[in-house]
Amino acid sequence: MAHVSDLRSPQPSRSSASSPRPKFDANLLKAYMRKLLSSTLQTSTWPGKDRDRLKGWMKEIGERVKERMLEIQPRGFKYVVLVQINENLGQGGRADIVCHWEEGDVVAQEMYHNDSLICICLALAIA
Repeated sequence: MAHVSDLRSPQPSRSSASSPRPKFDANLLKAYMRKLLSSTLQTSTWPGKDRDRLKGWMKEIGERVKERMLEIQPRGFKYVVLVQINENLGQGGRADIVCHWEEGDVVAQEMYHNDSLICICLALAIA
């Protein structure tokens, strides 16, 4: 009959133990996103048919959020930034995200609105 100790999984050797996962400070990123959306869009109005201006705002916000993510944690994560800007017609709205995370993965979400437009920015840091 085998001993109980013979049935246990072998302990990993110290040389194969992985280093701790990096941490990403989502609160620091959210504060930056809040200021960025406000400063970029506070005097902006819906551009109507000027799609190039709308694309420019979304690209600028996305690039700046990605750059800030790299400043906060330059290694150990893959970054995804989604920016959506819609005309504010007084409609209600709701957004949500559901993910299967590893420990250390984070999401930061910020929303900005004025009388003319609504902007939602999602940033994911995936280890």
